[in-house]
Amino acid sequence: MSPSVRNVIAWILQALLAAMFIFSGGHKLMDLPGTMKMFEGLGLPGWFAGLIGGAEVLGGIGLLVPRTVRPAAMGLIIIMLGAVYMHATKIPGGLAKGVPAIVALVLLVVVLMLRSRTEARTV
Repeated sequence: MSPSVRNVIAWILQALLAAMFIFSGGHKLMDLPGTMKMFEGLGLPGWFAGLIGGAEVLGGIGLLVPRTVRPAAMGLIIIMLGAVYMHATKIPGGLAKGVPAIVALVLLVVVLMLRSRTEARTV
């Protein structure tokens, strides 16, 4: 795949993922008391809801800034691994309701691969 095609695909994925994470994190923060209750119901501390919501918003913004794409993607991958784990173990509906988290996780890995410095050097 040519570097220009890889770049276009990466930017499209980054923009879509950024919109998703900014929306998702913003939603968590806008209904913080409700989100805190939901997190507590899953056995997590309530303050963790604000941390995750803020991290999702900042990670989404980070996906749009060329210098921060890789660290933002890595941080969001960690969050999505946690989300998939929670869907698999504690959230009613299991992994079937966790499909968006799984898709986001896979797409973040693709972005990370497309923006990999080693791959860019070998092409």
